[in-house]
Order: sequence, then structure tokens, then C-alpha cells
Amino acid sequence: MQRRTGDSGSGEQGEMIGYVTLGTNDIDRARGFYDDLLGTLGAKRIMEFPQNGFTMWGTGWDKPGIAVTKPYDGAPHDKGNGHMTAIPVETRDQVDALHAKALALGGSDEGAPGLRGEEGPQAFYGAYFRDLDGNKLCAFRIGPA
Repeated sequence: MQRRTGDSGSGEQGEMIGYVTLGTNDIDRARGFYDDLLGTLGAKRIMEFPQNGFTMWGTGWDKPGIAVTKPYDGAPHDKGNGHMTAIPVETRDQVDALHAKALALGGSDEGAPGLRGEEGPQAFYGAYFRDLDGNKLCAFRIGPA
């Protein structure tokens, strides 16, 4: 992976994404999955709307969040092919733990934790999994071991 010189990947000058919304056909099941999964990162529910079940988790209002909801148009949710939500974490151990937690909660493996590319100051360590509705997620850390 190539990065521009001086790009830490940390979003220090402001985050580009406010939140990501994932679809579900079973809001209660999705809420249980994400309560447990994102709770391991210290996230909690920060917004809920009863009309469509929209529920967002975050670690603070000034940080990006992840939300689930039933589709607005009323049609059934169908996972996207080529769509993925990536969750940055602080350590490689957290990548491993989040991947393991997702699988323990019934998610499916899409790529075991490991280094992608070369080791170094901008090394990419990630793990890939799908939630209970088939939405693909990645837990990752950029930086040396």
C-alpha cells in the first residue's frame, strides 16, 4: 500500500466520514450484534429512532459512528457486493479481538487477522468479517507491530 509522505492516516486534520449506515432486516438482532461487537471498543448507542429502528453507535459525538437501520424504502435489505465498512483500532490485538468477537457472535470470516503488505511504519494489519446480515466489515490498524 502506498501512502503519501507525511500522511499518518489518523485523520488529524478532521474526519472525512461522519457515520456509515448498514442495512438490516432484523433490527433487534442487529442491535444485539453491534451492542456486543462495538462495546468491545467502548462504543455505545448514541442515537435511536423508533420509526425504522435507526440505531447509531459511537465513542463520542466528535467521532465517526456506525449505524444500522431497516431500508428507508421498505424493501428488504440485501448486502452490497463491493461495499465494506472499515473500523480503525489502536492495536493489532484489538484487530484480533474484534474479528474473534464478530465470529463468536455469529458473523462469518472474510479474512483472518494479519499483515497485508510489508511491515513498517505504515504497515496495514487487518481482519475481515461479515455481520449477521452479510454486511462486510474490516478491523484495521496502520503502523508497526
